[in-house]
Amino acid sequence: MNPALRNRLVAIVGVVAAAVLMKVVPANEGTVYKTYRDIGGVLTYCTGATEDAIWGKTYTPNECAAKLDADLARHAEGVMGCVHVPLTDGQKVAFVDTAYNIGVEAFCSSSMARKANAGDMAGACAALSLWVNVKGKVVRGLVARRQIARAFCEGRQV
Repeated sequence: MNPALRNRLVAIVGVVAAAVLMKVVPANEGTVYKTYRDIGGVLTYCTGATEDAIWGKTYTPNECAAKLDADLARHAEGVMGCVHVPLTDGQKVAFVDTAYNIGVEAFCSSSMARKANAGDMAGACAALSLWVNVKGKVVRGLVARRQIARAFCEGRQV
């Protein structure tokens, strides 16, 4: 755990959203200590990290925790940088978790961000359900992940 990076996440999204993200993202991603290829063929390690992946490398739990802290803060910063309307804690969780999964650039250029910025939060939350395919095929795990994100986004209990 890196307190400075966790404090950065709290400063970006608030204490409630940060606490939820620290539980939801690892639950959705899982943690693998050795580099592997995900279902899309992307070189991945730790808790869904892809940047600077080195094939065959094994990571320690402390390295993976630090990477998660840094990645959550970076993705939260990206989401909050492209969504310019106030968000509830649940909307922050939904959008940051989704950006963590699809990338900040994809999130920021998506209908989710466009609809949110246009004041159509119901449409933005509904658009989460569009992001369930890998290489043109529906992935059950992504369907479940987006259902959870959508429930957060819409303020429903999960």
